[in-house]
Amino acid sequence: MQKDAPAPLEIVLITGMSGSGKTVALNALEDAGFYCVDNLPPELLLPFVELEQKHQARRVAIAIDVRSATSLPLVPHQLASLRSRGINVKSLFLDANTDTLVRRYSETRRKHPLSQLDAGHGEQDARRALVDAIELERKLLAILREEAHVIDSSIIRPSQLQGYVKTLISSSQDQLTLVFESFAFKRGVPTDADYVFDVRMLPNPHYEPTLRHLTGRDTPVAEFLQAQPDVERMQHHIAQFLENWLDALAHDHRSYVTVAIGCTGGQHRSVYLVERLAQRFALDWVTLKRHRELDSV
Repeated sequence: MQKDAPAPLEIVLITGMSGSGKTVALNALEDAGFYCVDNLPPELLLPFVELEQKHQARRVAIAIDVRSATSLPLVPHQLASLRSRGINVKSLFLDANTDTLVRRYSETRRKHPLSQLDAGHGEQDARRALVDAIELERKLLAILREEAHVIDSSIIRPSQLQGYVKTLISSSQDQLTLVFESFAFKRGVPTDADYVFDVRMLPNPHYEPTLRHLTGRDTPVAEFLQAQPDVERMQHHIAQFLENWLDALAHDHRSYVTVAIGCTGGQHRSVYLVERLAQRFALDWVTLKRHRELDSV
């Protein structure tokens, strides 16, 4: 009897901004059964993978950060090489806005890895130096961000981030994964979105007293919005846009496409449309959904 071929090695590469949650993401992958290595120099990536293959490893997560700045340009070519060998490679980039990163560094009093400022300077000088270091880090990591699926951790809790990571790594590598995300404009636009649709002009259930404390996942809100012609028209236009371009994105070897839909509070209209669109596209695509404001409660 012929034995089944062993499952291909699965590698998740975690990169991103310092302070954006890479350690949280790595912990989530360790919980999911991955063998995790933090701060691996890019020069050692291919030899390390070859060693793990000899050990018959099946799931490996590797974190690479800006401390390997001079060799970061090697990484895209290395990932292409690994994929050409039949290795399942997923790349995740953790990001956050600058204000959030500054706040996190201020709270932990850690020094940014690119900061050249010694202790003893004033608070304004220290902040300016930190912001400069963060912006330099963005430039150095841009080449990795372009190759990865981006997760914006600016206003989500660590447990929420862990959930996002586990969901993403469980999705199929063989087909483009479509991520629908609802959000509130008042809390900022997600930086991980490939496409953003503003639905604040649609009728708002918030102004209906019986619906205000419900969400777009609740039947009374859904029935209210279904009865609004503009809501149905918006849903049709977003779906039509995606149907026209998803095949082209898949042929361009995109692994993930994130479609963010925003309303004022991220509770009703955007949530409803994410639910409906995810249901519609799940028939033909690997589809995930997130509700940034609801998940963070």
